[in-house]
Amino acid sequence: MSGIAGIDQPGKQATVKRMLEKISHRGNAGKEVRGMKNATFGIVCADAQVDSLVQIRQKNEVADGYGAGHLALVKANKDGIILKRDHLGVAPLYYGESEEGAICFASEVKALISLCSEIKSLPPGCKSDGERLETYFQLKKREPLDKKVEFIAEELKELIKSSIEKRIEQKEEIGSWLSGGLDSSTLAALTSLYVRKLYTFATGLDGSPDLEYAREVANYIGSEHHEVVVEFSDLLSVLPDVIFHLESFDALLVRSSIMNFLVAEKASEYVYAVLSGEGGDELFAGYHYLKNLKQEELPDELIDIMKRLHNTALQRVDRSASAHGTVAHVCFLDPDVVNYALRIPPEMKLHENVEKWILRVAMDGELPEKILNRKKAKFWKGAGVKNLMLHYADKTITDDDFRLERNLKNGWIINSKEELMYYRIFKEHFGKLEDLSWMGRTKVVRS
Repeated sequence: MSGIAGIDQPGKQATVKRMLEKISHRGNAGKEVRGMKNATFGIVCADAQVDSLVQIRQKNEVADGYGAGHLALVKANKDGIILKRDHLGVAPLYYGESEEGAICFASEVKALISLCSEIKSLPPGCKSDGERLETYFQLKKREPLDKKVEFIAEELKELIKSSIEKRIEQKEEIGSWLSGGLDSSTLAALTSLYVRKLYTFATGLDGSPDLEYAREVANYIGSEHHEVVVEFSDLLSVLPDVIFHLESFDALLVRSSIMNFLVAEKASEYVYAVLSGEGGDELFAGYHYLKNLKQEELPDELIDIMKRLHNTALQRVDRSASAHGTVAHVCFLDPDVVNYALRIPPEMKLHENVEKWILRVAMDGELPEKILNRKKAKFWKGAGVKNLMLHYADKTITDDDFRLERNLKNGWIINSKEELMYYRIFKEHFGKLEDLSWMGRTKVVRS
């Protein structure tokens, strides 16, 4: 994804250039810093988003945008700047105030740390002038569809296919991160219908389930498949880079991001854009703990976890792709797909204790039975990471050190030795930040 940065003051080209240098990994296809009457903006473009250079030159705005539902936009006007973020927070956008009282913004926090003592994440579905926050979109329950299962399944599949088509500008080739789970397999299988060549990419420790299932899907749909088989030492080696790009020490988020980072690196050697199955679990009830809820509680819970995506799972997707100058398309989170999925009755999402049942019905005949029937496995579990990082941290961090270091100045409490291990690396990159209000933490539930 492209990187944007700027200040609502003119003549700040040198400062904005330094901001862009800190997020230069987000795009090497083009770079521009432009001074305006009331602001200074800059952008680094990924290959898939070079058209964004036109916006800064002709419209006095910068954007990390790619299709419906992916947008971080900042526009200069006579009164200052307006910041806007897409409906679910697929594209990141942060802002803060400098010592001089100027509003600064950037795609990643690392570009703002030296300028702003307090940093905010612009909430999804919102726009702001730096002071007033206006909500233009809210996730909420919708009137359930009153249609037969087969009609809903077919309409859902067509909407997903339409979402994929919107994001494939050149129908020659594209990539797909493939774990062999239902969500990523769905996107890979449907995408293969539209492109001349589909590359798929899987990662895991030797013998991990994801490698096996992804291989099965790749053979079935005829993609050019690539695997990243890693050892535990590889995970430790890449960990500092992962935390630097991720800008988080949340234990479960980091654990998943390690493998995502590695598969994104491999994909960047072949394609400039990939598909990611993020959002499927939230839309169609893929998590095991949801089976413990009453049916009438399910819609509210799904909306709650969808609202948390922007600074957890979607942050992982964005940073993993952007670290290697690529774009990740989250087709399930296309506005049309989301609006329709919110209307699917809960009994069609969790049906006879089968999660994501309606998606399985929709994909019947498009995927091998083995994949259609595969149960949900978190990325770090399916890839074989399991609790390896947790056990390593338990062995290397003493109980005394954990007790002394787990209480942070902002009132947060480090949950585990694994999280403390990540926080120590986080501090090496970013220092002891007292303001962490922009950082998300994974919702912990009992399965």
